[in-house]
Amino acid sequence: MQPARDRNSGLLAYSVQLLPWAKPNNRVKALTVATLSLWFLLALGCSLLGVFDSKQRPPIPLGAAAILPVVAYAICYLRWAEFRQFVLAANLRVLTLAQTWRVGGVVFLILHHQGLLPGVFALPAGWGDIAIGATAPLVAWAISSKKRFPKEIFVSWNVLGMLDLVMAVTLGILASASPLGVLAGEITTQMMGTFPLSMIPTFFVPLLIIFHLIALGRVWNEAEEYGITQSDKKEA
Repeated sequence: MQPARDRNSGLLAYSVQLLPWAKPNNRVKALTVATLSLWFLLALGCSLLGVFDSKQRPPIPLGAAAILPVVAYAICYLRWAEFRQFVLAANLRVLTLAQTWRVGGVVFLILHHQGLLPGVFALPAGWGDIAIGATAPLVAWAISSKKRFPKEIFVSWNVLGMLDLVMAVTLGILASASPLGVLAGEITTQMMGTFPLSMIPTFFVPLLIIFHLIALGRVWNEAEEYGITQSDKKEA
């Protein structure tokens, strides 16, 4: 039995039950896992070969690696019904907990303290990641508890998480040792284009942006489904 909801109800744990057309798909799951594995290996290989090193040239490969996966996800979500159903069946608690790794943003602060990364990038990116990573377990616990959790807070947390990642990539480019590095000083973000740090903007950042988008998509579709259900009840 689904729990009762009112007009101002919050987010319920595992509320995928409210989306009857959202369902796992083994074929899509296998293809998604294969794509993620290939993407990781491609990012790793290019990082080891120095493809993302932006010294004295525009960080186009690095920017493309950060943006294209998100664009590809959006296209698949909008145009491929089976993929959309698979995505909307994802576990919100797991997706939220995945953001916890962002407490590793403390590395940016350490590298800035050592004079290896510029403050214009390291400070906002580092503290932003720490804030989202530190609160991720609390948000995950809240949405999986038996009590309702306000959707507005969950949506705001995900939006802030995405903005932090987008801001970090933008500042990384603007503080790079390239013609686009208008904020660059004596210390640049060139290190972010070399292994192992290059794996952050080329794999982990777009992956976590996609996780945020999945969570927001779930909330949006649940609200839409709830609206349809209420309309049907009124017509009945």
